[in-house]
Amino acid sequence: MGIRSFAADLLPSALQGRPRLPTVTTGQTPVEVNTFADLADKLGYLGKSDLKKVRDAYKFADQAHLGQFRASGQPYITHPIAVASLVADWKLDAQAIMAALMHDAMEDCGITKVELIERFGAPTAELVDGLTKLDKLQFSTRAESDAESFRKMLLAMSRDVRVILIKLADRLHNMRTMAAMAVNKRARIARETLDIYAPIAHRLGLNQTYRELQELSFAYINPWRHAALEKAVLRARGYRRDIVTRVQDDVGKAFVHNKMKAEVSGREKTVYSIYRKMREKHAGFAQVSDIFGFRIVVPTLPECYLALGVLHQLYKPVPGRFKDYIAIPKPNGYKSLHTTLVSPLGTAVEFQIRTEEMHAVAEAGIAAHWLYKVGRDANPGDVAQRLGALWLKSLLDIQDETRDAAEFLEHVKIDLVPDAVYVFTPKSKILALPRGATPVDFAYAIHSDVGDHCVAAKINGEASTLRAELRSGDVVEVLTAPGARPNPAWLNFVRTGRARSKIRHYLKNMELEESQALGHKMLSQALRAEGLTMPAREPAAGEPPSIWPALLRWSGNRTQAELLIDIGLGKKIATIVAKRVAQSLREQGQKPDAVMLSMGRYGHDENTPAQGLVVIDGAEGASVSLAPCCRPIPGDDIVGYLGRGEGLLVHTADCQVGKRLYERDPERWMQVEWAEEPTRAFETAITVLMRNSKGVLAQVAQAVSSAEADITHIDMGDEAVGETAEMRLLVSVRDRLHLADVLRTLKRNPTVLRAQRVRP
Repeated sequence: MGIRSFAADLLPSALQGRPRLPTVTTGQTPVEVNTFADLADKLGYLGKSDLKKVRDAYKFADQAHLGQFRASGQPYITHPIAVASLVADWKLDAQAIMAALMHDAMEDCGITKVELIERFGAPTAELVDGLTKLDKLQFSTRAESDAESFRKMLLAMSRDVRVILIKLADRLHNMRTMAAMAVNKRARIARETLDIYAPIAHRLGLNQTYRELQELSFAYINPWRHAALEKAVLRARGYRRDIVTRVQDDVGKAFVHNKMKAEVSGREKTVYSIYRKMREKHAGFAQVSDIFGFRIVVPTLPECYLALGVLHQLYKPVPGRFKDYIAIPKPNGYKSLHTTLVSPLGTAVEFQIRTEEMHAVAEAGIAAHWLYKVGRDANPGDVAQRLGALWLKSLLDIQDETRDAAEFLEHVKIDLVPDAVYVFTPKSKILALPRGATPVDFAYAIHSDVGDHCVAAKINGEASTLRAELRSGDVVEVLTAPGARPNPAWLNFVRTGRARSKIRHYLKNMELEESQALGHKMLSQALRAEGLTMPAREPAAGEPPSIWPALLRWSGNRTQAELLIDIGLGKKIATIVAKRVAQSLREQGQKPDAVMLSMGRYGHDENTPAQGLVVIDGAEGASVSLAPCCRPIPGDDIVGYLGRGEGLLVHTADCQVGKRLYERDPERWMQVEWAEEPTRAFETAITVLMRNSKGVLAQVAQAVSSAEADITHIDMGDEAVGETAEMRLLVSVRDRLHLADVLRTLKRNPTVLRAQRVRP
């Protein structure tokens, strides 16, 4: 049995000098590689032909970066060499080493992708292209540029996981050497690293890289806090040296006694993980007891459980602190047994038990499949790609449904949450979901069709709401219905990026379909006012050619559907489009139909909006909305305002807000009227002034309910308690007659002094 010294895995010494310029690492202190000779020493695992290709790539990169210097004053080529060295530590192939050496060549040196393909082949050129940021001149803001470049990189990663491995090596070296940068740049890059790149490293199982990126980011974001905590850790290390030695001796003797071969090493939590635990528990440093632990590596999987038995016989376990990540691995492939025991001095000590292969994956994640050739008969790249396949697939799904780069980045950030819960399907399949996930997240994780049509859920055999929070071990069953559709309210509680993007995608499509139908109706009515019918897309034989191609060129739209959507959203005015159609038809020799012309313009005068009539029945969806200022209901006189890109907004005819809009933009108004039989109830606002006494809220709710109306919102305001109180309600009613009945019922209550509808 070999027992390594505890100091081998501890953090480096405290910060020297001012904490603004930290030198923080985790594990062993990195050795800086600045020359190709240093890099070549690490490439012994490559063949001669591959080594020659790498040397050629170095010469090419050296020539491309000639005359360029880093902020530290070093020649720029030292950075690509250092990145290639980190990639070589993972034993990646020659193409990845070459791409690492040339990863800035396209972005900073004007080298084209075609040139790289001709010199080094398409695979290497694709890797470099995936690492190249998009031209910032194409974007109005840095955030937009960064989001689009990040999306490009992740999509390249979904095709080849080596892209993100090289990018993580690039970011790690930049973080190690960031002291020479301006303070504002350091803080921005550190925050981006902590929010995005460290979680990606964790998601891909590169825990050593993950810990170092976190630690470096924390040191640059909060340098004084990091320095204070690091000094506290150093003091605590001295205080606890006796207990560390005592535990190591006891554990070593226990394994010798049981004739087991095991390698025991001490490990200390990073300063950032201690800081995060202090914040989560709202505790001081003294209350965080488990700042150190032990790792036990055994030869075979069965011996992991035997080692667990040895430890539990040696010290008493802390109830509820045992986790079996071997039976149920983490989503990033991590496997270990975790147990927390009470040491002889009464402090809690965590132990991690794993095999050598599990340890390789735990530290290097996907990269371990090159580093240790796990499954030696397989291509390590293929194995690694499969390991990240589920997350990569979710990225592609999100990309397919999210055209906005910032929204894509938001979804990816949600999916990078490291904490997970493990739940079961009714057929005992295990799914890993982020903490706080709901049955809706579960449904979309199974299949998008299941998510789109889910109506209810059962958790452990009992009926549950769709917003219930899932816990590890829950057996979840989703109930679906063919006619069910995603609910916009789900966006308030779903946690996975996949579920969020699927719901948003469906709602956007639904809005576009409704806007297209509204646009078709509006254009048809505007054409009728011109004495015309909607022109056919493909005219019959003998008829003049379709005017649609010319109309689309005039409007700037690509398709007929796109033009109708723009009309429905208010981006184009139906009347103007109709007049253009009339002009085109006149040029073809067609004349308006006199009967239709008289019918279409019947009743119009100079004070009436020029566009055709739109009937409102409550089933229009997102393309038609009721103004929140006046909240019209059936029976009110109404008018429609065609907002720019917002669809049709319906106001009451006497609404002061609507009148001001009409004065400013009269050409965007159109006639609307209620359908004879609306399909749903409508919300309107009322105020109730009442005597302040016990139970008045219940009395008001009872009165509204007895009038067969529903209360959707109540606001009592922030007024001090007095003899009277004013309550503002949103009530759902069928029409004006129903509202009058509700107000009469309220006024009959002796505690109610006044009840009336709110007018803007």
